[in-house]
Amino acid sequence: MNGENADPLYTWLKSQKGFAGFDLNNQIGAALDAKFRSEDPNYAANPDIKWNFTKFLLDRNGEVQERFESTAAAGEMAPKIEALL
Repeated sequence: MNGENADPLYTWLKSQKGFAGFDLNNQIGAALDAKFRSEDPNYAANPDIKWNFTKFLLDRNGEVQERFESTAAAGEMAPKIEALL
């Protein structure tokens, strides 16, 4: 997903929507933030996929509308998906 051997699809998706941030109210989100921040204080500025289950929402024209990080709740995504139907 990242690096010089990244699939072109992921490279394009990341270029359209950068890192959206972890949900810091979520225990896992706070732990991931601490982990990545300890390795690189500016990690959030990099559009790379940080952890499994990052999701991208595309509209009917194939344009990226949203990026949801691994800590995003389904309830957060559902209304945005429904709005595009």
